[in-house]
Amino acid sequence: MASTNPQESVRDHSPLPKVLVPNKPRSFYTIGEEPFTSTKFQYLKAYESPLPLDQFLATHAHSVKAILSSASAPVTADLLQLLPTVRLVVTTSAGLNQIDLPECRRRGIAVANVANVYSADVADLAVGLLIDVLRKISASNRYVKQGNWPTRGDYPLGSKLGGKRVGIVGLGNIGYEVTKRLEAFGCCISYNSRKKKPYVSYPFYENVCELAANCDALIICCGLTDQTHHLINKEVLSALGKKGVIVNIGRGPIIDEKEMVRCLMEGEIAGAGLDVFENEPDVAKDFFALDNVVLSPHCAVFTPESMKDLSELVVGNLVAFFSNKPLLSEYVDE
Repeated sequence: MASTNPQESVRDHSPLPKVLVPNKPRSFYTIGEEPFTSTKFQYLKAYESPLPLDQFLATHAHSVKAILSSASAPVTADLLQLLPTVRLVVTTSAGLNQIDLPECRRRGIAVANVANVYSADVADLAVGLLIDVLRKISASNRYVKQGNWPTRGDYPLGSKLGGKRVGIVGLGNIGYEVTKRLEAFGCCISYNSRKKKPYVSYPFYENVCELAANCDALIICCGLTDQTHHLINKEVLSALGKKGVIVNIGRGPIIDEKEMVRCLMEGEIAGAGLDVFENEPDVAKDFFALDNVVLSPHCAVFTPESMKDLSELVVGNLVAFFSNKPLLSEYVDE
């Protein structure tokens, strides 16, 4: 007779090592789950269980060896407390702000990040947003489609990218890919980062305000931490000035969004290109009426090519871990 106990229905006696998936990653929606599967391990999909998460975790507490994390699935100290046998967290997210890294370190849990899988695609979008804002591509597209050209005449001029002074906030994998693209346009590049990078000759500014004061545009490429929350504030935006443009492909809360909206509406900065927002997916409606703002729905990392590379890296890290081999992309504190 089949069991009617819901806990029994979610127990799995497969000998394969178990990987907890708390929430369905966005990448599973975009290319499906099959590319992320392997005969070497088994996913425990908490989001498919009829049980509340705490009961589901209690059922599998001593069988889960790894966690597949995403932006919608934080790995907190409370979660790890319930999973004493976890020794690996693999993330599908470009950032690590959803993972309690100090707690992982304390528990001896390794973390595997996405390495440079997303870097090229995010850099492409960052430069695309900058060009769009400067040349008014989206705004002039609306102008033509609304039938304004014949009746209102030529659209106001945009500005060239070549020769612009562009400051990169966060010169990691993505930031460096952005600089390579901007160099091809003849831009003058400088940067701010946690520390000076020995492999580049660009001017380095320890202070973000000083960087902004010496740039025509800022591109935010850093991760979100306690230190970078609202890093781009009133002072930085004021230093960027009335002709300055800001692009954010990092995380929304790195910029004080209310202050940025005010600066845009009052003409204290010239424009913004934003892929990330402070309260996603709820975007401040003030942006919608501004022709000097270009928006995209946090999609910089999502191309079929990057998703394929991601699936191979996720599977590769998990297979390496369960085979007692070195991880392909282990995160190491700088």
